[in-house]
Amino acid sequence: MGEEWVIEALGCSAARLSDPPTLHEVCAHIIADLNLTVVGAAHWHQFPPPGGVTGLFLLTESHLACHTYPEMGIATFNLYCCHPRAVWPWEERLSAALGATRVIVRVISRGADNTLTICQNRK
Repeated sequence: MGEEWVIEALGCSAARLSDPPTLHEVCAHIIADLNLTVVGAAHWHQFPPPGGVTGLFLLTESHLACHTYPEMGIATFNLYCCHPRAVWPWEERLSAALGATRVIVRVISRGADNTLTICQNRK
């Protein structure tokens, strides 16, 4: 039925993790590069200092969520698509955009006939 990517970006710049335009740009690249379709407006919220940000996109293919924790240098992303997609270069892009020093990518195959499979890529 689909694939879910669960991402942890570690060692990120606190300034970038608390900068909504930077996070908007990262998500815009994910959506454009994977040819995803946004339904309605994205919903964003910035928390009080240290200023973590949460973003959520409803997609015709499912959803994309982003959560940042500047005080810990961590960004998490969750992308679920009802059909397989090309692999997005998470490590390369999150290192460049957020200053991540380590990126963990887990891909989960979803569906009634699928057994749970998890693949991890570590940088």
